Amino acid sequence: MKNERRLRSPLEQFEVVSLVPRRMGGRDLSFTNASRRRVLTAGRRIVGGQVVLAGGNGSLVPNRWQRRREGRHTMVLSMIGQTIGPSGQGYFGFIFTRFTFVLGRNLLGLIPYSYTVTAHLVVTMTRARGVWVGKIRVGFQRHGRKLFGRFLPAGTPFAMVPIRVGLERLGFTITFISLSVRLFANMMAGHILLKVIAGFAWTIMATGGRRYVAHFVPRIVLFRLLVLEAGVAFVQAYVFALLTCIYMTDVVHGGH
Repeated sequence: MKNERRLRSPLEQFEVVSLVPRRMGGRDLSFTNASRRRVLTAGRRIVGGQVVLAGGNGSLVPNRWQRRREGRHTMVLSMIGQTIGPSGQGYFGFIFTRFTFVLGRNLLGLIPYSYTVTAHLVVTMTRARGVWVGKIRVGFQRHGRKLFGRFLPAGTPFAMVPIRVGLERLGFTITFISLSVRLFANMMAGHILLKVIAGFAWTIMATGGRRYVAHFVPRIVLFRLLVLEAGVAFVQAYVFALLTCIYMTDVVHGGH
């Protein structure tokens, strides 16, 4: 009964399992399934880039893989141009890296019996913290102490200053939370739904008899949702990069 209950749990897929346990100085340095997915994502990005370079062979006509990679470059460049403007071209590497790594982790999580790193809040918050810290650093580099002026818009009545400053500080900080929670919630909700429907189809099939035919209905729904979840994986990576551009715009152009 315990194994059966664990098999049907939709949260089982999010468990962090230690593959190579190791402790040093009282700290847990184990190599987990989450660490493995991060390494696979980074390796996939590196190997993919090398395949594109090797497959071109100096030809002026791009191959299929090169067109895909150039398409992502063009999309991110267009996103930066429409949000930040020409002054945001220097942040292309920062934003493009976020987009490709989030997209790679989302897509790898769709493989059956796989592990979705972006369905953990601590992982998405780590990525969002990097964006938030980078945003503050760029703001101080471009505006110095004048960056604090965005917390008090011009023309604010004196009686409203404490409330307006508090609201502006909250809005400046909430970007870190919204960026991480949005990605985490969407990926976790989609994968839980897939797991629930898969468990439902398996339960019907295991009963046997005439009910065996009925399991094809949730199976069809499952495959369609899997395609939808692949689209969600791409959309969430795109939204993560787009929000990064929007938050960078706030400090690049000085906000208020």
